[in-house]
Amino acid sequence: MNNQAQQVVVTPTKSVGISILLTLLFGPIGMFYSTVKGALLWFVLVILVAAVVMFTQPALMLVAMPVMWLVSLIWGAMAVKSYNRKLMQQA
Repeated sequence: MNNQAQQVVVTPTKSVGISILLTLLFGPIGMFYSTVKGALLWFVLVILVAAVVMFTQPALMLVAMPVMWLVSLIWGAMAVKSYNRKLMQQA
């Protein structure tokens, strides 16, 4: 007789809504919920772009920051969808 117990690992999915809310409130730092590597990369890039723009064309900051915030929102939402898709494929 085969009495081996089967173990099931349950990994919860992530919420796109929470990702958008956190990223909306905290920008690139809010992306840590959806993607740690992406958040680190984007945070460094945002700091570099902001520094360059601030010292070369300060008026451009009014356009650059909202665009970077929007990219953060989109990136975070896409990362959550990708994470959830990979989780479902494993099942």
